[in-house]
Amino acid sequence: MKNIALAQGVISIIAVLCLAAGWFRLFPQDVNTFLSARMFYIFISVSFVLQAQILFDRKFIYAMYAAAALCFIGALLPLESRISGMKTLGLLIGVIVSLSNRSNFRR
Repeated sequence: MKNIALAQGVISIIAVLCLAAGWFRLFPQDVNTFLSARMFYIFISVSFVLQAQILFDRKFIYAMYAAAALCFIGALLPLESRISGMKTLGLLIGVIVSLSNRSNFRR
């Protein structure tokens, strides 16, 4: 379980670095867009899948997998697509599930 948590943490940090690189425009526009609009969500979806395996409350597992799927599928859709916003919905669901699981852990 520690190895999964460590991998999940490392992948989350890589995702944040991708987002930061895109925001701060460290690379050409194409690369920045690729990092912040695609790779960020792909790494977050992998992080959600790993986190689902270590959730304490089993009722949240399917919600975390759904969040990961929304992030991953949304990242692969064209950026101009109206439904590419599903990745943001997946991110929101994943963060809510993650925070809900933490509050249960502290009890």
